[in-house]
Amino acid sequence: MAGIIHLAATPTDALGNSLYETRDPRTFAIIGAEFEVHETLGRGFREAGMEAPPAAEFAERQISFQRDVEPPILYKGRQLPTVFRAGFAGYGKAILEIKALPRLPPIEEAQIINYMKATGLVFGLLLGLGPKSLEYRRFINSKSV
Repeated sequence: MAGIIHLAATPTDALGNSLYETRDPRTFAIIGAEFEVHETLGRGFREAGMEAPPAAEFAERQISFQRDVEPPILYKGRQLPTVFRAGFAGYGKAILEIKALPRLPPIEEAQIINYMKATGLVFGLLLGLGPKSLEYRRFINSKSV
């Protein structure tokens, strides 16, 4: 049965080059922008204060994104009269969740997986700004691909 595929590590080719850059340039661009924000500002900010810097970096890099999106919730092919609020959506196909936690716990992974299932979005990025270096998880909704 198809479902959500979790890719925690960055896949590389035989020479160690990131496959995201060539196979998934959108994910590569978003993660690169988040690395820049994390490197520039560091850690320790609250989540509420960490939406403006990525938005500025996305705009500077010409990454297609929307802030404070409310994708529709789908249940058995029907759109429900309720929505949830996501901090960012990228390229009209991705949900981005930015967390200011010391590490990304499984409950955060479950949340983004459920968002993807309910909305039909193609991929999701869970980004952790709390650790010393940026932590991220990438998910693919194989039912949408």
